[in-house]
Amino acid sequence: MGNIVGVDIGHRSLRAVELQNADRPKPVVLRYHEVPLPEGSVRRGEVVDANTVATSFKRLWSTGGFSTKNIVLGMGGPSVIARELTVQRMPLDRIREALPFQVQELLPMPAADAVLDFYPVAEAAPVNGAEMVTGLLVAAAKSAVGANVAAATAAGLNPVRVDLIPFAITRLLTRSVDAREVVALVNIGAETTTVTVVKGGVPYFVRLTPGGGEDVTRMLQSRLEITRDQAEHVKHTRGLATSDFTAEERPAIEVMYEAGNELIGGLRNTLQYYASIQGAERIDRMVLTGGGARLHNLARFLGDATGIQVAPAQPMAGLALGKKALASEEVATDLTVAAGLAIGQRA
Repeated sequence: MGNIVGVDIGHRSLRAVELQNADRPKPVVLRYHEVPLPEGSVRRGEVVDANTVATSFKRLWSTGGFSTKNIVLGMGGPSVIARELTVQRMPLDRIREALPFQVQELLPMPAADAVLDFYPVAEAAPVNGAEMVTGLLVAAAKSAVGANVAAATAAGLNPVRVDLIPFAITRLLTRSVDAREVVALVNIGAETTTVTVVKGGVPYFVRLTPGGGEDVTRMLQSRLEITRDQAEHVKHTRGLATSDFTAEERPAIEVMYEAGNELIGGLRNTLQYYASIQGAERIDRMVLTGGGARLHNLARFLGDATGIQVAPAQPMAGLALGKKALASEEVATDLTVAAGLAIGQRA
């Protein structure tokens, strides 16, 4: 099969990973590259200025040296939902055909305006003698999917698939997770946080919620009247510090605790909701990834708040590095989504 490139349309950058043998047990990272996005051209993972983003796509390809124009795009902003759904057991294509007539009450938009998919997970108890299957309903606004695809095609690229970002993260990170464990994969992006509960490589629960690392940055900028670069520096170097900070640093620490508590509170509420679902298995471990997960001491406080062991993700554990791909694993967190999008795909 030909190589394929996963593309992560982020808040401030486009990131792309080209994989060789993407459908093999140990895909090889051939190239990783990213370019900045102009302010306001993308909002919560959705393209709002297709021409500007198309120009950035062209720059990404001209400077990244990718060998193919076949790409996989990810969706994971507020226009996307994932919900548990039980339906009558049928061939998957028939289940998908029936979705518009079955799921309107679960959608925040008309079914006709959504791209719908169903991810089967397990057999369910029969209903009136009919065999049932439980799984995840995935719905995305057609307008948002269309805008992201349009920006890529305007740059001369060939989107072969659009995928849910939590599924992409699952494919990559579960390669380094014990299949017997129930693991919560928590991806804290700039503006969206996702929680995916997985066992044996299968996602049983997915939630996408607004909020992420950018909220902390904005609060620091607003409260302390500092630049974005200064706010980012404080966030990553001091974070949720518990000691060894000066009196001058205390206002920044207090702001970060306020923002951090909001983030942790949202995650705790999501995990409590998962635990309330009938048949939900106890989570053994939480794995953190995403730029927002770099907030100093976040893992420690999140573990204390939830009573769950928290560990950083190991995205490179399931990948091999080509000679020209990366000099180190320093950008491993940044490539998580893009690599996950490409894994398992065929051009």
